[in-house]
Amino acid sequence: MSKNAAKGPSGQQGEDTPEKTGVAAKAQELKIFFEEAQVELKKITWPSRKETYTTCAAVMVLVVVMSLFLGIVDLGLSKIIEAVLS
Repeated sequence: MSKNAAKGPSGQQGEDTPEKTGVAAKAQELKIFFEEAQVELKKITWPSRKETYTTCAAVMVLVVVMSLFLGIVDLGLSKIIEAVLS
């Protein structure tokens, strides 16, 4: 009776096998992917706390300098356009 339950609508037993094999194969690929990802994550060398603070401070200084520069350029260009249009 279990053989009859496994048969598809056309009565052939092999029709369900490719789908199960496809899903099983994808599940196996996913398992392998996560195992390889775990191995790669163990290879990461994280920066020290001091390096992180130094890099963060450099980025903050650069952001402030660039925002001041762009603000001054924007102000200058808006004054030039205002003078031309008036």
